[in-house]
Amino acid sequence: MENQEIFEPYERLIDITIGDRAFQVPENNSLLRCLQFLDLEGVSDAELCWNGDCLDCTVTVRNGESEKSVIACRSIVQTGTEILCVNEKISFTPPES
Repeated sequence: MENQEIFEPYERLIDITIGDRAFQVPENNSLLRCLQFLDLEGVSDAELCWNGDCLDCTVTVRNGESEKSVIACRSIVQTGTEILCVNEKISFTPPES
């Protein structure tokens, strides 16, 4: 993959879910970087601050039985993360299976 330098170092890809689809993304990275890993052009072209000030990168995640909004640029991905909703300002289009 091109532009590997934008991601935090990782040794493996981990499983997450976005909507009802499964994806593999690099461990040790923010949720926003993981979305960028899946859609480099779309996320890179979005007008985001990447430091949490704009709050335009919020995503809704499921944690057990509860759902909450988090700032994707400040939240680190974990195995099994379930992203239910991605802010439209992120310009994320998931890749085809």
